[in-house]
Amino acid sequence: MDHAEARAAAARCHRALEPLHSMVYFAPEADEAYAAIGLPQGRLRYFAGRGAPLGPVGPEVVAATFYNFNPELVARHIPRAWTIASPETIVGARFEAAGAALRRLLGSELAGSDTLTELAALVREAAEGCVAEGRVLYAAHAGLDWPDDPVLVLWHGASLLREYRGDGHIAVLVSEGLAGLPALITHTATGKGFVEDFARRMRGWSEEQWAEASGELRERGLLDAEGRLTEPGTEMRQRIEEQTNAAAVAPFRWVGADKAERIHALGRELSRKAVAEGAFPPGIFAGRK
Repeated sequence: MDHAEARAAAARCHRALEPLHSMVYFAPEADEAYAAIGLPQGRLRYFAGRGAPLGPVGPEVVAATFYNFNPELVARHIPRAWTIASPETIVGARFEAAGAALRRLLGSELAGSDTLTELAALVREAAEGCVAEGRVLYAAHAGLDWPDDPVLVLWHGASLLREYRGDGHIAVLVSEGLAGLPALITHTATGKGFVEDFARRMRGWSEEQWAEASGELRERGLLDAEGRLTEPGTEMRQRIEEQTNAAAVAPFRWVGADKAERIHALGRELSRKAVAEGAFPPGIFAGRK
């Protein structure tokens, strides 16, 4: 597999696997599992669940590794979360929630199928081809023990690949001079992520902060007066995506072209099932009803 093929495989497999990981952020099973260990409802559960593999770190570390959340929002919940439940307890609750949610979304037949078992093994093999250097959030998750349950192997492997790619993506954003909020605004402007209002509210930014950062992006020539990407802005976002794919090739070169294509095909099949069964609320993604 040459580098161009590996970049394409990284992009395809990311799109195929992402729903199998990110469904946990919207799953009622997660709310139930976190409530059972005493975590209050709200975004504390997100920061605690995703950040727990890092250990009982401060808000600066969580804000830096998550990147596009308002640091003031993070500081309202971290380190408070660690006074309610230990990171180890939170990690256990998150795995419990992920397994229950995936089983519900996929159905018992597919969750227990040879298809899922095959995909889980392939995703684990790919994740074991990642290199931790410079990938802090990936490294924290990679330090967790692999579960035995194939459903959880699939979820954990998809999570590792997602955080590996995400760490590389942040490095690209830094090199482009895009801080967290401008990165969020320009990604939203592509029409490929969250709708603007949801993105702003979920990441904890005020309308004034969003407007100020948008004005700075207009001054840089990246947004037009209506908040759309200009030609330079579009070129920048395309460059970011290409460089992110280039930084994410290691696991797919590790498994090779045939296995990467199998990951894509099987991942897409399972993700389509999960999305069709309501993995995500309506109206939060641009272009998705």
